Amino acid sequence: MTSRPGSSLLARTLAAAIACAAIAGCDSLPGKPREADRPIRPSEVTDFAALWGTNCAGCHGADGDRGSSTPLANPVYLASATDAAIRGATADGIPGTSMPAFATSRGGLLTDQQIDLLVQGMRSRWGKPVSPTPPGIDDATAGDPGRGAAVFAARCASCHGQDGAGGPKAGSVVDPDYLQLVSDRALRAATIAGRPDFGMPDWRGESGREPLDAGQVADVVAWMASKRPAPIVATAPAAVAPAHAANPAAAQPTTTRNDHVP
Repeated sequence: MTSRPGSSLLARTLAAAIACAAIAGCDSLPGKPREADRPIRPSEVTDFAALWGTNCAGCHGADGDRGSSTPLANPVYLASATDAAIRGATADGIPGTSMPAFATSRGGLLTDQQIDLLVQGMRSRWGKPVSPTPPGIDDATAGDPGRGAAVFAARCASCHGQDGAGGPKAGSVVDPDYLQLVSDRALRAATIAGRPDFGMPDWRGESGREPLDAGQVADVVAWMASKRPAPIVATAPAAVAPAHAANPAAAQPTTTRNDHVP
């Protein structure tokens, strides 16, 4: 029997279509993940919420407004800290504190792009204009503890007590353990930005109409820092004298007697 013209081409076309369907069917087998379901590498995460939740929420709170460390979802904090300072603290950590370095170049898990995304995300979500402009948290100048004592008595003692050891509204700011755990920058941050999560006012005071100037901030931080215990300096253990130093006879070489030698 003679096949009709074009039947061979039709058969080949049908075979190709069946093969393609089979290949496509294999890609949708039960249990095979879709491309959208495949996990991405940690270095490829670009979603702010995912980056924040994995790296920052543990200390600064899920929404950035409460936690064991400085709340970053605070417009005053963001107005008084530069992008460069926030980025530097994230990338390099803060020595002497529990803030670790997150940059991959410092042994962390975040790329430079991811750190930039975190800084931009904080600004876009939590930043807003603040009036008057607060002193800069990272504009550190040497303050005077003597003047700082007067500033503390006038502006802080009503909550923290005259000696800073705790009062009717707030706890101690001179506790040795506390001061060993916080940096001078953290003390400036709390003085300028307050702690909204604890009801602590910012540098403008409870009325909001008596802002501290940069010099007063530096002075009161210097006064608190002056209460920090001196660091413990490790000393090398005393050298142990060899046994023969106390017993010269012990230093003499000994010989083994061999009774078989004539």
